Formats: sequence, structure tokens, C-alpha cells
Amino acid sequence: MQRRTPMSKTRYSTLGEAAETLSVSTRTIRRYISAGKLTAYRVGPRVIRVDLSELDRVMRPMGSRA
Repeated sequence: MQRRTPMSKTRYSTLGEAAETLSVSTRTIRRYISAGKLTAYRVGPRVIRVDLSELDRVMRPMGSRA
């Protein structure tokens, strides 16, 4: 008999919510997904979600050079 593990507390958001969180467009979120900067998860044939914790990975501090 297989044991079930408890579901993780991962929170997923729509592309629109992710874009709003980062103050960018949904097109930018799609570019991040295409470039491999964000992992997208498909739920059904049309619904796409991203892991909210991955949004922090996209953000990086600016260097001292402009």
C-alpha cells in the first residue's frame, strides 16, 4: 500500500497575477517562461499557472554599474 504525502503549501498564480506582482506585463511573464527563468504549470488545455515562490528568483539586485 502506498502512503500519501501531504500536499505542499506551494501557491500558484495566474500569469496576470504574476505580472501584477512584478509590475510587468503578462507578455514579459511569458518571455520569462520561454527563457526558462520561470517554470509554468499547465492545468488543463488552456490554464497556465506559475509558482509564486519562483517570482523571487526572477528579481535580482542591480549592480553598481548603471
